[in-house]
Amino acid sequence: MKCDIVLAGVGGQGILSIATVLGFAALENNLYLKQAETHGMSQRGGAVQSYLRLSDSPIHSDLIPLGKANLILSVEPMESLRYLPYLSAEGYVVTNTTPFLNIVDYPDIQIIMDRIRSLPHAVAIDAEAIAREIGQIKVSNMVMLGAATPFIDVPLESIEKGIREIFNRKGEKMVELNLKALYAGRDFAIANR
Repeated sequence: MKCDIVLAGVGGQGILSIATVLGFAALENNLYLKQAETHGMSQRGGAVQSYLRLSDSPIHSDLIPLGKANLILSVEPMESLRYLPYLSAEGYVVTNTTPFLNIVDYPDIQIIMDRIRSLPHAVAIDAEAIAREIGQIKVSNMVMLGAATPFIDVPLESIEKGIREIFNRKGEKMVELNLKALYAGRDFAIANR
């Protein structure tokens, strides 16, 4: 088993929470794990990305080579395009459709989404709309994680445990909202891949 994941987004969108949950799940399954993060100007809405490498055998580098990522999980659509050179021919892109409009010359969202939808393996999901239906916009990152779970070879139960572990301090209601978000995203991806 080997899974190389590029997590991409903008500061404040929960990329590092996604990485933490997946890291917990990997360790629970005795997988090797390497992670590299770039925060940039994350506190000012700048790009945030994390390479997450999971394997059942030792991993020698935390960086993912071009053309080798199994998955690009992006909580911001333009950021998914930035990392396409890392995607393998068989890899999946799972991206949010709602842009984070933090620059004045943000490209036309239709052009971005047309490019993403032209890929052979892509799931485009409006995570914010699903999170609003659940009752908490802040769980949109877990909607995105849920949408990526069909393409990550880690037991879903371990990802659930990771969510419980990192959100437990915020109370049971927040844990349950995040789990509901996880399953809503997963259901969407399964129905739309």
